[in-house]
Amino acid sequence: MAPSLLTEDLLSKTIFFHENLNLPIMYNKRSGTTPKLNLFIASTKDTAGMNIAKQLIYHYNFEKLSESFHKNPVYSKTFQNKETKLLFINTEIVDTQFLGDLFNPNLLVFLSRHSSASGIPTLSVHTPGNLSEAKFGGKPRNVSISPAAAMKNALLEMAKLKDERGLDYEVSYECTHHGPSLNVPAMFAELGSSPKQWKDSKAAEVVAHAAVAAVSECSNCSVALGIGGPHYNKKFTKLALTTQRAFGHIIPKYALPQVDADIIKQCVERTVGTVDSAVLDWKGIKGEHKPKIIAALEKLGVHSERV
Repeated sequence: MAPSLLTEDLLSKTIFFHENLNLPIMYNKRSGTTPKLNLFIASTKDTAGMNIAKQLIYHYNFEKLSESFHKNPVYSKTFQNKETKLLFINTEIVDTQFLGDLFNPNLLVFLSRHSSASGIPTLSVHTPGNLSEAKFGGKPRNVSISPAAAMKNALLEMAKLKDERGLDYEVSYECTHHGPSLNVPAMFAELGSSPKQWKDSKAAEVVAHAAVAAVSECSNCSVALGIGGPHYNKKFTKLALTTQRAFGHIIPKYALPQVDADIIKQCVERTVGTVDSAVLDWKGIKGEHKPKIIAALEKLGVHSERV
């Protein structure tokens, strides 16, 4: 099997096998890292993810490489002079903590289904990671690095194309939740919220275009931390769609009983770019939690505003 990532100087590297995958990886002994690139990840167990990946390959002419990963073909495309690889895994995406041992990408975009009891057709983005315990993959009290600008790009593309194509879908940020907890910029681009939507090729195409938008450059973004409100925060979504605000981590109301100053600090520090402010969904925060939030933000020197 050919290695997935190569650098020019073969003499500086050693091949080793990852214990979970039996996958040969080229490791750069001099820098301790693999070359940087963008990664799209889809699971063969995920109908929506595979649907989105199919649209990516078709609409962007991804090239099938001689490499394989998880015994699946690897595809590649260059966007803005940066290589982007599309990989398929044979496990659920929330259980991909092992990817942190294999790759060090500029950006990792998970192409995924979204599920909810309501079944409302939804296109969404969010950062993975756990604000408290790790019920669904990842590590407890450990969040991935949030690519705020990339998520804003994807959200804008979803909203634009949804309107242009007359799709009856909601577009929304989700809060930070579930695994994996990675030390690289990582985000989910999702299609949901039921099997009917997972098979919707038109909606999947929109998410594919949003994923490509995510790996594009974003200028003049003001990065913010969002705190309070529901899992799908319409206030934060509207701000991102109508202003220069780009949200990184979002801490919902239901998570606040387990959130302390250390988690708030982690969410600020584990965001791409400087967090300019914290936007507080003030009515969506119980009074008992407001003092600790304000104190934590003041200690970090992060300006807060209420919406």
